[in-house]
Order: sequence, then C-alpha cells, then structure tokens
Amino acid sequence: MGGRHDVGQMSQESLRRLFMVLSPRSLPYARLAFESLYRNCKDQFLLYLITDSQEDVTRLRSELQSFDSQGGCAGRTLVVYGEEELVDLEHSKFGQLEHIRNFRHGHPCWRKVTDPILLSDDSDEMIVLDPDLYFPNRFRFEPTPNTGVFLMWQLPSCLLPASVVETAIEARVALAHHTDIGVAQWRQPVDLEWLNWLIGKLGSSQLPRSMHVESIVWAALAMRMGGGYLDPARWLCWHRSQYKRILIKLGVPGPSILEKESFGGIKCFHAGGEAKWWLADAYRLGILDRDEDATRSSLPLRFEELSLSEYGRIQRQRRWLEKLGYYRILG
Repeated sequence: MGGRHDVGQMSQESLRRLFMVLSPRSLPYARLAFESLYRNCKDQFLLYLITDSQEDVTRLRSELQSFDSQGGCAGRTLVVYGEEELVDLEHSKFGQLEHIRNFRHGHPCWRKVTDPILLSDDSDEMIVLDPDLYFPNRFRFEPTPNTGVFLMWQLPSCLLPASVVETAIEARVALAHHTDIGVAQWRQPVDLEWLNWLIGKLGSSQLPRSMHVESIVWAALAMRMGGGYLDPARWLCWHRSQYKRILIKLGVPGPSILEKESFGGIKCFHAGGEAKWWLADAYRLGILDRDEDATRSSLPLRFEELSLSEYGRIQRQRRWLEKLGYYRILG
C-alpha cells in the first residue's frame, strides 16, 4: 500500500478511482464498508484512503493489509496518505487559493472535497465515499459524468449549520436541496477559482468546525456544476424519521430498526448517524446481505434547488419543534 505512483503494473485508466477520508477510530464500522466493497463491487478500483497523522497512516496500513492480500481481489489497489504527505501537492495546486487552503485545514471531513482534487489530474474520475456505507448486493458504480457531480438524495435536509446556509443565501449562492454526501462522483477539472470564492463567501477561516459545512459546499457545487442525484431506489440513505426516533426512544434494538430497510436490489446503503453503530450486529444477524444483481446502471434525478420559501418553512418547523421539546425528548 504505497503512494500514488506505486500502484503496480495495471493501468490506472482501467480502475475506478475511489477516495475515502478515514480515521482509525472509524474502523469498527468502516471495516464493513471495506468488506462489502471488496466482496460485491464488480468494478476494478484504486482506493485512496486519506487520514491525518503518520501514526494513523501506519495503523490503517496494518489494519487493512489483509484486503490487499485476499484471494480474488485482482484489480483492487489500496493506498494510504496522511495529511502531511499531501503538503507539496497542496502548495502546487492551492498555493494562491487561501480560502481552499483554510478549508482543507478545518474539519477533517472537509478534506473529502479538497484532497481528491490534490490526487487527481485533468479528466480524472473522483468517487468519494463515506466510511459508514454498506454494499449489500453485487454492483457497479454509476458512470461518472464528464461534467457535473452526482450526490446521494435524502430526506429531509442536512444543510447545517443554519448560520452558514443563511450566509450562502445572502450571497445569492444557489444550493441543492435533499443532498447527502455519503457518495459523490465528479471529475477534474474543477473550477478552483470559483470554489475559492465560494469558501471565502461562506466564511473561510471563520467557518464553524462542523462536519455539516461540507454538505453546504457540495450543495453549492451541485447547482454550479449540474449533474444530479444518484437514483435513491439504488443508493439508499438512512432517514431518521419520526417513527424511527420513537422506536429508538422505546429501546428497540438498532438491528431490528435496520431490518425494516429495503436492502433488496440496492447498490449502497448510507448508514448515517447512529445507524452506523448498528451495522456490525445487523451483519452478524444476516440482516444486511441480499446477494442480488445490482450491476445495471441507473439514471440520475435532476437536482432540486432549495428555495428561500422552503428554507424558511424548514427553519420555522425546527424552531416550533424545539419550543415543544421535541428534540429534547426524541433527539
């Protein structure tokens, strides 16, 4: 598991280019993402893991060495980078782009936007994966568009914090609604001047260090670049509905809640929030795997812009629920 140019004899052009920002602390559930990806993905791929310290690099290389040595894994290559290993590339590609550099050194999740760009050249594919995914069926990734971005679709909205959303609205930045960033597919070249402008407008070094800020950047990129939502019937997101909140409050075990999800025929399940901590038990109970054929490509859905009136309605509803004690009781 070496560097970018140490990927064996196979041509990189024949590999799907996957990226994941990963801390060793996420391994209890991320191992399931790796195991299901290696077991069920019918694409050949090069997987870049991006982590923080050199100690993290060493641990990830040790913990995940088995994936490179598993039988039947021809055409899969795994490489690991620490943040400091990409410093020269940062200076080269982002040297004059102060706001992007500030963003890269903010919350670790924000590097899902920046670091695949550092490791990619013109026309290179970038498929960005969260570590809390599960692939229950045989599948292939969708063809990555030549222009635009594909994102997952979810209810209701993960555009937070409100202060940053409102800053974007005041700057007349269009945002896509219902975006989920469990999976993102796009290509170089990226308009770095515009991305730098966007991050500057949102607050640059003054942005709150919240992982959700990343979703606002993706939502803005979606409306700027075009593309669409990955088919939600194939790319399924965990939705913490009111019904599920009540089940959690009543003490219903997480795997029993996951058992109600529709895993048949899907390519990917994004186990956001507390659901990621239920995956291991659900896997042991045989709840997740379907072993169906989900290799056929599906068409994306058009992005829906978050309107000012819809955002106002969402915020009023949240304030009303907060006053009623809904979040205090059900989380």
